[in-house]
Amino acid sequence: MPKAGIVTVVGKPNVGKSTLLNRIVGEKLSITSPKPQSTRDRVVGIRTSENSQMVILDTPGLLNPKYALQESMRSTALRALEEADVIVYVIDAGEGTPLPLAEAAGLRAAPRAAIITAFNKSDRLDSSSANVVAEDSVFVSALTGDGIPELIARVEARLPESPFLYPEDEVSAQPIRFFVGELVRETLLEQLHDEVPYSVAVQVEEYREDRSPLYIRAVIYVERDSQKAIIIGSKGAQIRRIGESARAKIEAFVSSRVYLDLWVKVLANWRKNADSLSRLGYQPATGKNK
Repeated sequence: MPKAGIVTVVGKPNVGKSTLLNRIVGEKLSITSPKPQSTRDRVVGIRTSENSQMVILDTPGLLNPKYALQESMRSTALRALEEADVIVYVIDAGEGTPLPLAEAAGLRAAPRAAIITAFNKSDRLDSSSANVVAEDSVFVSALTGDGIPELIARVEARLPESPFLYPEDEVSAQPIRFFVGELVRETLLEQLHDEVPYSVAVQVEEYREDRSPLYIRAVIYVERDSQKAIIIGSKGAQIRRIGESARAKIEAFVSSRVYLDLWVKVLANWRKNADSLSRLGYQPATGKNK
């Protein structure tokens, strides 16, 4: 009987969850950045082997929210925990003994799913430090791939018996538009500094496969006019640099030439407004997951 199930990847911000998802799936789906809180929504990756299928949910980092967007991010992570058949709790291996997941996530009780603790960034440790301390723990390096086969084997052993949930050749359940927007936002994270990259949202408003090159119109939303001016730059120089870099990433992702049409608009204080979050595709936090 084949096995299949949902594998939720959780942990504090900047512990390497997105890099781990990309490594397990074998394709870059989650954007990565040295800046914390780069993941704002769940990213779904699918890894299918001969007898098992892992539907992997990369989630926003566990944090104490300060405004509506962060409340939405926390809510997204907690919902993914509720859906999980197996949980991979990612820890920075250099930070010592971790908090129990229930405490780190602010849960009243431990999740029902099996928990595997992945001590990531083990490539930064000396060999004597990288020893597995328990049956449900494994040292890995999402960057180099060390320990990943063992982690995959442990996850697969805990998956429930089930028919595959998706066709065997699929690597994600999300539309291409989602990943295009994320690649633009990743470029903004790379090229902008201070508070500006945290104040941007990207919405793909047009995706025309019937045109050659493929036509994409995306809007970059910011909270203030001063941020808009920074993104556009002197005589449009900054927005051109952003567009060139993002277009190259998108072309590699979709394997096609792309015309990327970027616009910048102000949506005042969108991170703190539930209606604005909904408009931009984020699910505002409600009830027990707030």
